[in-house]
Amino acid sequence: MAKDIFAPADILLPDGVVMETWSVIACDQFSSERDYWERVREKVRGAPSTLRMIIPEAYLDDMNEGNRINGIRAAIYDYERRGLLRRIGESFIYVERTLPDGRVRRGLVGAIDLEEYEFSGGMAAVRASEGTVMERLPARIRIRRAAKLELPHTMTFIDDKGAGVIEPLALKAGSLPLLYDFDLMEGGGHIRGMRVSGGDAEEVLAALRALQAQNDIFIVVGDGNHSLAAAKVYWDELKEGLSEEERENHPARRALLEVNNVYDPAVRFEAIHRVMFDVAPEEFVGAFKDAVPCGGDYTLRWVSRGQSGELGVAASCIGDMLTAVQTFLDGYSAAMGCRIDYIHGEEAAERLAEGERCLGLILPAMDKSELFGTVAARGVFPKKSFSVGHARDKRYYLECRRICC
Repeated sequence: MAKDIFAPADILLPDGVVMETWSVIACDQFSSERDYWERVREKVRGAPSTLRMIIPEAYLDDMNEGNRINGIRAAIYDYERRGLLRRIGESFIYVERTLPDGRVRRGLVGAIDLEEYEFSGGMAAVRASEGTVMERLPARIRIRRAAKLELPHTMTFIDDKGAGVIEPLALKAGSLPLLYDFDLMEGGGHIRGMRVSGGDAEEVLAALRALQAQNDIFIVVGDGNHSLAAAKVYWDELKEGLSEEERENHPARRALLEVNNVYDPAVRFEAIHRVMFDVAPEEFVGAFKDAVPCGGDYTLRWVSRGQSGELGVAASCIGDMLTAVQTFLDGYSAAMGCRIDYIHGEEAAERLAEGERCLGLILPAMDKSELFGTVAARGVFPKKSFSVGHARDKRYYLECRRICC
C-alpha cells in the first residue's frame, strides 16, 4: 500500500517546563522589530525554550551564524540529556488555537512526505503557494543539517468544503487525551492540543484519502514556505547517499507541520506589506507609476512620514497584480541600492514607514477562496504575497520531531 502523504508521526513535546516560555513565535515574524524579540528574550531568560533552537530573522544580518547553530545543537543536546522531551508515538495532534481576537482556528499536526512536495511550481500533490527566495534557504538548511530535531512553524491548507477531516475532531475533543493547554506569550492567544491516535487517527486518514482522491492538489502551503523548502532541499541532498530501503524509512523524508481547512471561518488571509528603506519617496512613487500598469482593478496605498497616496494597478487577478508590483520592487531595489522588508500588519508597516528615507506600500488582501484555483491555474504566487492572519496569529514553535536515524 502506498504511503499516506500526510500521516501521524512520532512527536516530541516538552515535559516539566513552563509552556509559556517554551513556545515562541515563528522566526520570520517581527523581522524589523527587534524590540519584540528583546522582550521575548527577557521573558525566557534561562528557562528551556524553543528560542534557543531557532535564529530569529531580525538578527540574521549581524550575528555569527556558526556560533548560533552551535548554540542550537547544544540546546537540543541539553534538553534531551535532561529528559525534557517526551515522545508521543504515531499520532496526530488536534490543535485549537484561540487567536487574539477570540476566533478559534482548528488544525491538525502531522508529517508530510517530502517526495510528494514541490516548491518550484511543478505538478505535485503538495505545492508551495508563493515563490521561494532561494537566498533565504541556506541558513535554514544549515540549521536542519546540524540539528537532530525539527520544530515546525509551517501551516498548510486542504480544500475541504465538506468539513470532513478536521472538524469532526472538534466534536470528540472532550474525549481526546489533552497534551497541552496554555496562554501564548506576547499576546498570541491560547492553544490546546489533543492526541489523535489509534482508531481516531484511522478515521482522519480515511477522510484525507477521500479528499486527496477528489483533488489534483491535495495540500497548499500557506505559511512557512521557506522552512518547508529547506526541509525538501535537505532531504534531496541526504537521500543521494541512501539505499532505496533507507529512503523509504528515513525520518528526514517527512516534515512536521500543521494542516488547516482553508474554509475554516477563523482562517483569514492578510496582505504582507512592503517597506522600502533608504529610498526617496517621491522618486519611488514616480518610478512606480511609470513602470507598473496603471488602472482601477487594484488600489495600493503608500505612506511615508506624514505623506500618503494611492496607486492604481491594472491586472486580471490579484496574482498578476502582485507579480507586477514585486517585479518592479525587485528591479528598483537592485538599481537604487535600497532594501525591502516584508511586514505583517498595516500598523507595523506604517510605523516603520515613519523612519527617515522610508516608504511603506500597503497592499490589498487576497480572498482565501482564490488560493487553490490560482495555484492550479498559474502556479505559485510571487514571494510574500499573503499571510495567514496577523503576525501574532502565526504558529508558535511547540512540537518537535527527530529527523536523524
